[in-house]
Amino acid sequence: MRVGISLLTLAPGRMGGSEVHARSLCRALARVGEEEYEALVTALAPDAGEGLPTRIVGSYRTGRTVPARLVSLATARVSRRLRREMGLERMDVIHFPLSAMVPPVDRPPSVVTVHDVQHLVMPRFFSPGTLAYRRLTYGWTAKRAHVIIVFTSHGAEMVVDHLGVSRSRVVVVPSGVDHARFSAPPAGTAREPFLLYPANAWPHKNHGVLFEAFALLRRERPELRLVLTGAGHDPAAAPPGVEVRGYVTQEELVELYRRAAAMVFPSLYEGFGQPLLEAMACGCPVAASGVSSIPEVCGGAARLFDPTSAEAVADAVADVLRSGETWAALGLEHAAGFSWERTARATEAVYRGLA
Repeated sequence: MRVGISLLTLAPGRMGGSEVHARSLCRALARVGEEEYEALVTALAPDAGEGLPTRIVGSYRTGRTVPARLVSLATARVSRRLRREMGLERMDVIHFPLSAMVPPVDRPPSVVTVHDVQHLVMPRFFSPGTLAYRRLTYGWTAKRAHVIIVFTSHGAEMVVDHLGVSRSRVVVVPSGVDHARFSAPPAGTAREPFLLYPANAWPHKNHGVLFEAFALLRRERPELRLVLTGAGHDPAAAPPGVEVRGYVTQEELVELYRRAAAMVFPSLYEGFGQPLLEAMACGCPVAASGVSSIPEVCGGAARLFDPTSAEAVADAVADVLRSGETWAALGLEHAAGFSWERTARATEAVYRGLA
């Protein structure tokens, strides 16, 4: 069976967990996949196939900015040349793992991974351009996709409710975690008095409430620090005790997970929440929002809280700091049930069901 993996809409470094998932899936399919794969990429991300046979599709000219992506989208929608260059007629199945079916296709049978429908649930967090891009592409994606993959049962409900998709077309395939990279520290490694939040400065990541909660915690624990990673943070505007690291490598992130006293995750909405599993796999205790898909992903291995209340966040983090070893053990056990190989095999079963 010939399967195309379309990564044409990938904007490297701009898509957060969506990019992590797409690249990790390709890497796992290259290791354990049993079908004939070809990753379709652009010159902007020639390495996105992560070990799969790869072809650069020159007629899809994407960009990193929203205006550039909108221009690419408009061109792709009507381009016969693009469809020919993608080689759709040679495929038995095509998978779009980045939420949007671009270009829209009717054949071969298609699989689309929809990471979230946040633009329909919380439109206030999106620019007009991004809203237009999402509404247009998600609209035709919902109509044309033969199967939609989501990560959680909550995600399935959201897709059915907000995109009008029949539940019979939706398949839950949980995301994975790379245990070769994200693993517990050596025995005896001491945790340090800092909290970690690895997230870009996007509105739904809820940094404002986190800062309020951190200020409350520092009244009793003045030595406590908060470390932020990800793009968009302004070091000059950081409250006292907050350290802005910006973008860090995967190796640096692992070390932060292994040394942090806890990872706090106050997000208001997540389709999955990759850092939750990464932290748990590294033995880092987790305090997290009790909303959207987060409780399902955490599976009882994190202390949940109301993300709209600074007091609730501070209380939950204080609980985790008092019982760190217990939460760390729960997290390690829970994260062990997830792997990219498992995700890849379940995704491959979806392809076979279509072909």
